[in-house]
Amino acid sequence: MAELRLPYQWAPRAYQRGLWNYLKDGGTRAVMCAHRRWGKDEVCLHHTACAAFERVGNYWHMLPEYAQARKAIWDGVNSHSGKKRIDEAFPLAVRESTNDQEMKIKFKNGSTWQVVGSDNVNSLVGSGVAGMVFSEYALSNPSSWGYLSPILEENGGWAIFISTPRGHNHFESMLETARREAGWFAEVSRADDTDVFTATQLTAQLRELQDLHGVEYGLAMWRQEYFASFDAAVIGSIWGDCVLQAEQQGRILDFDILRDCPVDTGWDLGRTDSTSIWFRQLHGKDINILDHHSSHGKDIPFYVALLLEKARDHQIRYRTHWLPHDARPRTLAAGGQSILQQFHEAAKVHPELGRFAIVPRLDVQEGIQAARATFPSCRFHKTRCEKGLNSLRQYHREWDDERKLFLDVPVHDFSSHDADAFRYLSLSWKFARPAQPESPLMDRLLAGSRQGLTMGALRERLLRRKSAEREGTAP
Repeated sequence: MAELRLPYQWAPRAYQRGLWNYLKDGGTRAVMCAHRRWGKDEVCLHHTACAAFERVGNYWHMLPEYAQARKAIWDGVNSHSGKKRIDEAFPLAVRESTNDQEMKIKFKNGSTWQVVGSDNVNSLVGSGVAGMVFSEYALSNPSSWGYLSPILEENGGWAIFISTPRGHNHFESMLETARREAGWFAEVSRADDTDVFTATQLTAQLRELQDLHGVEYGLAMWRQEYFASFDAAVIGSIWGDCVLQAEQQGRILDFDILRDCPVDTGWDLGRTDSTSIWFRQLHGKDINILDHHSSHGKDIPFYVALLLEKARDHQIRYRTHWLPHDARPRTLAAGGQSILQQFHEAAKVHPELGRFAIVPRLDVQEGIQAARATFPSCRFHKTRCEKGLNSLRQYHREWDDERKLFLDVPVHDFSSHDADAFRYLSLSWKFARPAQPESPLMDRLLAGSRQGLTMGALRERLLRRKSAEREGTAP
């Protein structure tokens, strides 16, 4: 192979040199908060190209969602050159193979580079990696760093966090960490710090945003996108104003748990077995949200143990655990038993768990409105609910750029499970009747439906069962 110099036919712009020089000199933790079109991904791609040939290893470029990663990075085109971004950073001459399906490149020295999404971070745990870029980190799953940081610690690898702000969330916290910790790189770059936009272009962008979103909100978005402001609400935020009002009214604070008040919980069981739980006490007209939990890929015994541990630690007693409607038919690693059945069995062994019930089945919009009606009565424990509150701020509708409006359906991202659990908690407080014990007979009939029995067969079985109960011969 002819000699080829990396970075390939590229040099950092003047305002990019701070980050570039830090990485070039061996820096391992960098947080770059910069305005739109600053070239954050560009710098990271070229740095990764150099790093891959300095040290043989696996390298990742992570975006919030896997599908987004393909569009923005793998298939993304540099509007100035007309070339694919990955071809500019990783010229064909240094590659051994390119796997379009897996969005993965293998280099001739044995290193690999792959585009991944934080929406499936569980699949990445355990994979050796020498360096990773967290692109648009403000929109990424905040748990991704917690899952992956031990890998980098073990391998002595590097991590770069790049993003524009999206409200006061985990990206702002990461920036503060970088400013505080020795050896980290932290920088905020605004549009007036660079020459990417002229004053005329910035003014035109402000007018366009205000025409689309109104004067006040358009200005907030403009400051967020071009002047790195963390004060703007998340674009399309569903409950951001509710959380902000709770902060302004002093309802997000650390408080003592009331020992004489029973505790209810609201759950969401995610599609990928991501589960979120909110813990609530009703005290007069106040709703104390005293704790929050979320985890991935755990089974029912794990959550039973979690509930028992929190009961001991907080000295609380449970009343009702409100599960989503899909807990009745769904199974979770228990030989065909539904999630609800498994919890009922656990409650027989541990009566202190209280009872388990299903929330009313209302549509998402009704649940969102129920939550809005619930927020004004809520006090949130600041420390124990920090992660959950971040999700409630982040929960947002998708913007349809062609139709110039927000869609009714919320975006499904890392915030969805925590937000859905809060919706269920709100439904159980505002609208639900007192929980009724689930019928063991209904459980058996549901089991029959999973075996493919027709409604006629199920009805006949029900009649036989009732007749046997009257005659005293039922098992």
